[in-house]
Amino acid sequence: MNKFKKYCPNVWVAECEEEYEKGDIIQLETKYGKEVECEVYNLVLQKDDKYFYSIVRTDEQSYAERKAERYNNAALKNQVKSNDKWRAAEEGKEFLSLGEPIKVGHHSEKRHRALIERNWKRCEKAVELADKAAEQKSKAEYWETKTKEITLAMPESLEYFSARLEKAVEYHKGLKDGSIPRSHSYSLAYANKDVKELKIKVEIAKKLWG
Repeated sequence: MNKFKKYCPNVWVAECEEEYEKGDIIQLETKYGKEVECEVYNLVLQKDDKYFYSIVRTDEQSYAERKAERYNNAALKNQVKSNDKWRAAEEGKEFLSLGEPIKVGHHSEKRHRALIERNWKRCEKAVELADKAAEQKSKAEYWETKTKEITLAMPESLEYFSARLEKAVEYHKGLKDGSIPRSHSYSLAYANKDVKELKIKVEIAKKLWG
């Protein structure tokens, strides 16, 4: 069975036991046993009778979109549960609103205490679920911002990082020859580092998507 194999940070390729051509549609199995349909792009490595291909998932959603959807759905479910707990905590609302003290020794004492305890636990659970929903909503918003980010896992990354490298090289050159003023003493070092990192990304993108 074809499997996902980590190639570099945030990039997974297909580990296959047979050869495929660009454009072939194959099934890959996740570590959880789920099958995912993918399109073969490039052969990036051949090792120990195994073939490693860059691939594009054929489903419409990206990884970030799927994560955002999962967190949004989870947040909605927990918020609904929280609201249900708040409503349940209104049990005996009319009686409790009277502010009647617990009558110690009276036959109603046990029921009165049990009612307060139940509602207190429901309020605690409602707050816990609301906090969980807020945390999941925050994570959903984070992944929603990621949906607009271009990474090496996308074919368009070659053009994107190539353009960024071209600008970074020009900027570095300008800092060196003085045509661009240095804003601080580390400007040149940072620009040089940026160029080196982008060169690595472009090389990886070429192998994956070139």
